[in-house]
Amino acid sequence: MAKTSKAFICQSCGAVAPRWSGKCAACGEWNSLIEEAGTPTSSPALVAIKGGKGRLASFETLSAQNEDAPRMKTGIAELDRVLGGGLVPGAAVLVGGDPGIGKSTLLLQGAAELAQDGARVVYLSGEEAPAQVRMRAARLGIAEAPVALGTETNIANIIATLGSGPAPALVVIDSVQTLWSEGIESAPGTISQLRGCAAALISYTKASGSSLILVGHVTKDGQIAGPKVIEHMVDTVLYFESLSGHQFRILRAVKNRFGPTDEIGVFEMRLEGLKEVENPSALFLNDADRGSPGTAVLAGMEGTRPILVEMQGLVAPSTLGTPRRAVVGWDPNRLSMLLAVLEARCGVRLGGHDVYLNVAGGLRLTEPAADLAAAAALLSSFTGHSVPDDTVYFGEVSLTGAVRAVGHTDQRLKEAAKLGFSRAVVPAASIAEDRAVEGIALGPVSQLEELVAWFALPAD
Repeated sequence: MAKTSKAFICQSCGAVAPRWSGKCAACGEWNSLIEEAGTPTSSPALVAIKGGKGRLASFETLSAQNEDAPRMKTGIAELDRVLGGGLVPGAAVLVGGDPGIGKSTLLLQGAAELAQDGARVVYLSGEEAPAQVRMRAARLGIAEAPVALGTETNIANIIATLGSGPAPALVVIDSVQTLWSEGIESAPGTISQLRGCAAALISYTKASGSSLILVGHVTKDGQIAGPKVIEHMVDTVLYFESLSGHQFRILRAVKNRFGPTDEIGVFEMRLEGLKEVENPSALFLNDADRGSPGTAVLAGMEGTRPILVEMQGLVAPSTLGTPRRAVVGWDPNRLSMLLAVLEARCGVRLGGHDVYLNVAGGLRLTEPAADLAAAAALLSSFTGHSVPDDTVYFGEVSLTGAVRAVGHTDQRLKEAAKLGFSRAVVPAASIAEDRAVEGIALGPVSQLEELVAWFALPAD
């Protein structure tokens, strides 16, 4: 009889410890170690280590001809954009997001579009009854789509059912935390169950050529539960995100073996489901705020998509010994660095002021080109002088106060011209590298001091 070992596995990061402790030594999470059954000592995976014989492996040359992986269009353009052009047969996709954000709605819509095009689609829901899924489908207007709906959570039954007939084009598992295997002595949702069930499904899809989409819950920190044992196993990882109170949803690719990373898709949550936003730049701009002190428009890039977003800054005198620094949608460390450069290199005294910075619309920015727009918003609020409402900003600020060039200048300017902007403040080094765009007058800056000089600073 196979002898089973015991181990304590962190449910946050997947680290294995020989004994229980209150705090995980790998990720620092408290009370996350749970005793689970380890790998049986007589597992077939250990036969080769113990001296057993294996089968011969085959090899190929580097010059062998490769065929481009065909793509399956889901019928949802924003989803296809984030996936890199569509679903790749045999690929595994992990989709994570907060509860109620719209993961199941989006995937059900995509599954229905594929099924209506003639593809065989299997949708397995471990969290909802078939009647609940049908109610959602009726609300979305896709109840007539020929989607094979099931509620099985036993991984052995799922693999047997999928393998009993023609391989489906798409298999959706909602969610992977509900799957369980009889051969793993732990509760559903634990790291051992996640690892075993996900590996079994991925192995099936690689052999059959089916596309697999796994829905994963997120932790309180906003990360997919068990990232160490799931994210590296799949081909693509997508995050569905939104700020509370906003109707927009951002689908962001953070890993993609078949397409670009940091790509985003924008959706709007409506009563009839998630609708694609074809021009997100128009939604992230508020005409009522433009032209007010403390606002500046950034011409940014998210993946391969240019997008205009409004950055709002507020600088107010502080009565506290340590003034507040609050940021929403941007890196707080980036704001601290920018404030230090403004004070040390440009003489802008903000040490006695509270500083607030907000990216309007619930978007989260990661690119350094937002430095110049953030500086313009803060300077506008500090001086009380409005930024021209027909101007966009982009550029990276270095610690020396220099404004560094950023990529995709041409695409940023074309997006600004399309939305009616007539002037752009850009790094001076970018003008020589990219051709001018008709209808956009360029204001080159090489040092942050030049931007500060455009504002009449109040006397100290």
